[in-house]
Amino acid sequence: MQKRRGFMAFTAASVAMCTIGFLPTVSHAAEIGPRGGNGSYAARNGLTANDVRSINALNEAALNLGQPGRPSPSTSSPFGALGDDRVTPPAEPLNLLPSPYRAFNGRASTGVSNYIRKWQQVYSQRDGKMQQMTEQQREELSYGCVGVTWVNSGSYPTNNLAFASFDETKYKNSLANSTRRPGETQAEFEGRIAKSSFDEKKGFERARNVTATINKALENAHSETDYLTNLKADLTSKGDALANQDSRSNFYSALRNTASFKDKNGGNFDPSKMKAVIYSKHFWSGQDPWSSPEKSKFGDPNGFRPDRATGLVDMSQDWNMSRSAVKEGDAYVNFDYGWFGDQTETDANKTIWTHANHYNSPGGDMGPMDVYESTFPNWASGYEDFDRGAYMVVFIPKSWNTAPAKVKEGWQ
Repeated sequence: MQKRRGFMAFTAASVAMCTIGFLPTVSHAAEIGPRGGNGSYAARNGLTANDVRSINALNEAALNLGQPGRPSPSTSSPFGALGDDRVTPPAEPLNLLPSPYRAFNGRASTGVSNYIRKWQQVYSQRDGKMQQMTEQQREELSYGCVGVTWVNSGSYPTNNLAFASFDETKYKNSLANSTRRPGETQAEFEGRIAKSSFDEKKGFERARNVTATINKALENAHSETDYLTNLKADLTSKGDALANQDSRSNFYSALRNTASFKDKNGGNFDPSKMKAVIYSKHFWSGQDPWSSPEKSKFGDPNGFRPDRATGLVDMSQDWNMSRSAVKEGDAYVNFDYGWFGDQTETDANKTIWTHANHYNSPGGDMGPMDVYESTFPNWASGYEDFDRGAYMVVFIPKSWNTAPAKVKEGWQ
């Protein structure tokens, strides 16, 4: 295996720390409060608070990685090799078939090398031809959960076009008709009620419906003007509030700001060569960098709520900050990414989400990276580390095969 150094290595431990372990049901997960048991990543995976703090500190140092204009992963950087125990997995032969995944209770898992073999057989196609995962793609993948999304979306996820669902009526009624639990502070109570008022399934379905509308508008649209005209007309005919978005909004500028749309080997400025697909991010709401750590313990009841009319979530204040420790010894990771692509399965609960446990560190404390395929209820169940789940729409070239018509959990 080849060890990578430089800025990519400096940030690797940071951006790829993701979650595994305890898997409550969707309904139970919504009720897990800040003191609701040991449902955190650290508690279930034997990490110390110092381990997680170090990882999240590197995370916060890497915030610019996904911004437009950042260079591709490289092996040289003035930042040196601080925290560099990430390893790029080795190349896999293009004709080598993957082994079956290990499946249990809505989640199948496998090693990163086996995932590369599956990716090459199933997801790599460009214009109908299988591709071997390149060294750069393997390096991107080694980041863990965000790496899985990265290698499939073609660029580091910037989370510009996000959707979620929040039940305002349920939130108000629960605040009015519920009481605090023993020892629960008012802030903790409000944060818990806000978390339980989000509906991940509805958020996903909203993102999926919007994606279908976008893809229809892309058909036979050979200029951005044609695409936007088609999109606005379709949304208007459906009475969708997105039709009223400002022309400079993230919604209407998303295609224009997609790097692969401008690339001669991607869209080459032709919208008909692009398609919209989906990924998801779980994160913590209390991310005000100017507030006290005390406030971050229980989340922000008003943070990252979607627009009531459109479902759009303003992700501009998502700094990848983790939740503060509720009590001594607590430690929380700061996000989890899941890749969906463009699966055609109509039943949301049967859809498969690909993610990972952590960055690839076979010689370090974290150990080697595992890749997961989880059913939607498993993916959406959540952890104490997160109180928000958003579903992102992103554009990629239409020639990229991001999912077969039916995605089975594992390799069956």
